[in-house]
Amino acid sequence: MQIYNTMSKKKETFEPLVPGEVRMYVCGPTVYNYIHIGNARPMIVFDTVRRYFEYKGMKVNYVSNFTDVDDKIIKEANAQGISSEELAAHFIDECKQDMESLHVRPASTHPLATKEIPEMIELISTLIDKGYAYEKAGTVYFSPRKFTGYGKLSHKNLDDLRAGNRELKVTGEAEKEDPLDFVLWKPEKPGEPSWDSPWGKGRPGWHTECSAMAKKYLGDSIDIHAGGEDLIFPHHENEIAQSEAANGQEFARYWMHNGFLNIDNKKMSKSLGNFFTVRDILAQYDGQVVRFFMLGAQYRNPLNFSKDLMEAAKASWQRIVTARGALEEALRAAGEDSISADEEKLFAETDAIVADFEDSMEDDFNTADAIAAIFELVKFSNVAIKDQHSKSFLEKLAQRMDTLLDVMGLSALVEEGPLSEEIEALIEKRQQARKAKDFSTADKIRDDLLAQGIVLEDTREGVKWHKA
Repeated sequence: MQIYNTMSKKKETFEPLVPGEVRMYVCGPTVYNYIHIGNARPMIVFDTVRRYFEYKGMKVNYVSNFTDVDDKIIKEANAQGISSEELAAHFIDECKQDMESLHVRPASTHPLATKEIPEMIELISTLIDKGYAYEKAGTVYFSPRKFTGYGKLSHKNLDDLRAGNRELKVTGEAEKEDPLDFVLWKPEKPGEPSWDSPWGKGRPGWHTECSAMAKKYLGDSIDIHAGGEDLIFPHHENEIAQSEAANGQEFARYWMHNGFLNIDNKKMSKSLGNFFTVRDILAQYDGQVVRFFMLGAQYRNPLNFSKDLMEAAKASWQRIVTARGALEEALRAAGEDSISADEEKLFAETDAIVADFEDSMEDDFNTADAIAAIFELVKFSNVAIKDQHSKSFLEKLAQRMDTLLDVMGLSALVEEGPLSEEIEALIEKRQQARKAKDFSTADKIRDDLLAQGIVLEDTREGVKWHKA
């Protein structure tokens, strides 16, 4: 398996620290509002990475945090007249609901920053004891110049940073020994949450949180650290410096970063009026369509989000749903006879499709090519069900399709509940209108049902329906 490592800027063979196990940390959202569609991409991408490892029989310890104390959270909580804890708890629940809609599995552990303060204080104390950090008037700073190799992930030079880059600078610069030093602990302010520490009441810096949580739940050294490419600098760079300075060993062996998501070829921005939450999009599209769209590009490439592209993804996904539905119908109609030798030979042809799927995923998780392999299986299924096949053959084919789709976090088998009497009556009324050649009435009923989320298909076997 090859993974592109941001650290080395090349694909590397994946070799876990412990054979058969994967320790993976993915930076989660800061919960001060509903998550936006850009947040959804790393959630979906790295959930799929996890699923593939599990498909290959590996045990995955997958940790993804919630940042529940932050300047943005405090500001929004104050604006609403509630506590930061109350605001964060609400939007954590909302985020989990969105993740479920996108078929993102819960992490092995979802640590909350506010619950891991003792570990953060211990980490900061270690860095002070080792001479990498210092305290000034209740603020604790880390000195990047004291850590050999600072900039190795982002490939930035410290002197260049000092000359023109202000991303590391924070308030209280006059107290710093160097303008590039960044905050590990900040003193309390009125109206802000705070915790006791050896340096006075205060709260941790953002970078400190992830280093402490990764260490607690995964160990001093982990296999994969992942997140959006906007986190490479300064967040992940600072995590490396803190963790390796404190623990004395390599923090993460592989660094994975997904590309940006743009809206209509523009950066998503509230000022441009193109800012969308996941909840906004889920009001228009099923979560599986959103997920299918996100996986239609290799994760490191930038991804453009637009209505036209979403409609195209919806149509493509429907092809898979339709094929799986046809396979299910063939299964219900099939006899109980066992699979024949000829059928075994025919089914063996799908082994090459599975091999293509796995080759794509093992080439730095190229989900676009993996989905192309799934479409080859769809074509095979559509051809196969035109012939009379045993139930055993069809069951094996359905299981194979479902397994590959599950790696993508998708399920094409639509569980259709019973229709209400009112909708059944409308379908029957439409059938009578069609027989009477009253096509305007038939079309109106069809449109009315579509507005209620019921899609009708006229086939040679009669009218069929499924949910939109």
